[in-house]
Amino acid sequence: MNNVIDTNKYFGMLYEPKSALVFYESLDKNETYVEHFDMDRNGSPINAHPLTVNEAKALATSLIVDEEIEKDFLKSKGILANNVLHINPSEKGSVIWYTKAQNRQMYFVKNLEISNGKAKVPAMLWIANKENLSVFALSSDKRPTEKTSLHYAPFFNVYNDGNVCMGTVDIKIKNSASIEEFIEQWENYFFNSYFSHLVGNHNPIDGNLVNLWKKLLESNETFPVKMLKNNNKTLKNLLR
Repeated sequence: MNNVIDTNKYFGMLYEPKSALVFYESLDKNETYVEHFDMDRNGSPINAHPLTVNEAKALATSLIVDEEIEKDFLKSKGILANNVLHINPSEKGSVIWYTKAQNRQMYFVKNLEISNGKAKVPAMLWIANKENLSVFALSSDKRPTEKTSLHYAPFFNVYNDGNVCMGTVDIKIKNSASIEEFIEQWENYFFNSYFSHLVGNHNPIDGNLVNLWKKLLESNETFPVKMLKNNNKTLKNLLR
């Protein structure tokens, strides 16, 4: 039996060709001519004609808008928040920030036998670009310095180097995202995804991680920082 499989779900946003430009150059390379083509429903070029002034202006405007959007990436909406520690304004962009100990909603896959709910998590250090996130734990709520010691983040789905396995989470950081939006999105991606497994049998705490989160979710106790493991790194190591 032939089953029709819908493959659209495996792709991102679909785009259709609307027009095309062909650049011609004289043999002596002293003159250039630009021809504009429309596209028919099959994506074939039709209606060839010289590029008009209005079409050139529309193209230039769209390019300027794209450039302005890129410039807005990681800009602050106001005064920069005190929890932002470092901003790298490169093409992908990256930010280092920290959060104090807080109460967060957490989700777990069924086979861990941990009930979803709110629990108190330790202070954390975050580093992210448009595509990747790494997290570490801090032993206090004090603003980190270059000499601040880092600890393994006491969560499932985290490698021993701090990199987070995001699984099937669809990461969509806009090119125009402000630094506030960027930070909020990554924190939501992390805590709104399902914690599912230890990565590479890496145990990030001095004890049983499943039992720890079961206890914290049932008791609402403050996270026991004495169970954190030092990973022999400082904030300075992340700034290199």
